[in-house]
Amino acid sequence: MTRIGVIGTESSHVDQFLRLLNVERRHGDAHVVALTGGDTERNRALAAVAGSDVPGFVDTPGDLVGAVDAVLICSRDGRGHRAEAVPLIEAGLPVFVDKPLAGSADDAAAIVGAARTHGVPLYEGSALRFVPAIAELAGDRPTAVHVTGPADPAGPHGGLYFYGVHLAEAAFQLIGDDAAGPVDVRAGEGVVTALTTIGDVHVTLTFVAGRVPFHATVVRAGGVVSRELALPHDYTAPVLDRFLAVAGKGEPPSEADAAAMVAPVALIDAVTARLG
Repeated sequence: MTRIGVIGTESSHVDQFLRLLNVERRHGDAHVVALTGGDTERNRALAAVAGSDVPGFVDTPGDLVGAVDAVLICSRDGRGHRAEAVPLIEAGLPVFVDKPLAGSADDAAAIVGAARTHGVPLYEGSALRFVPAIAELAGDRPTAVHVTGPADPAGPHGGLYFYGVHLAEAAFQLIGDDAAGPVDVRAGEGVVTALTTIGDVHVTLTFVAGRVPFHATVVRAGGVVSRELALPHDYTAPVLDRFLAVAGKGEPPSEADAAAMVAPVALIDAVTARLG
């Protein structure tokens, strides 16, 4: 997977991917060769970040077919991810979809289903799953998990899905199961709280429409542990590592992987449905 194309270049994650791939060459010959969106000011700035290994500009996602070996979809609004991802998957290109996988569980299932149908590698994931604090919170199965973080139902990039899926993915990572139960939601001024279960674990997600840190509390029979889920300097590196490993194997998502990809989006679906 040496030639990589990027769809949606407005995210700061693209700056990191270019640094990791084109500047620091952490994955050998794998590097970004094309940015979609054409010759824009943003793309020219990204090309400057890439240093001597400068990617070219193409107009549309379809222009990547035949020009790249794999694609990073980094557009912020998950509601467009199905339309971006499925044609590329159908063309046989391994695809990484930055959070959220989609703006609805139906769209998420369609993306995953296309990958399984066409035998194409697919990876998605919130970088929050792999921050050091998540490993520090690991241990025996919890009885309850509480995750707090910034997410605004009125946000311009798909509301709660844009940042709220971070909270859902962190909860699933801490618990390990891949399906949530019924959801009860309370909304106040600048805050939404959702109560559900994942497996037999009680889960509370608190979405705050403001600049607050991501934070998790894990309750076990032996005590309570809390950590700020601080993002390290190279917080996108673990998801990039995993995508390139998946792409290198050339295998589509397993049934279990497919369920795990859709579950966080389905949980945000349930929360937003309760908000009306």
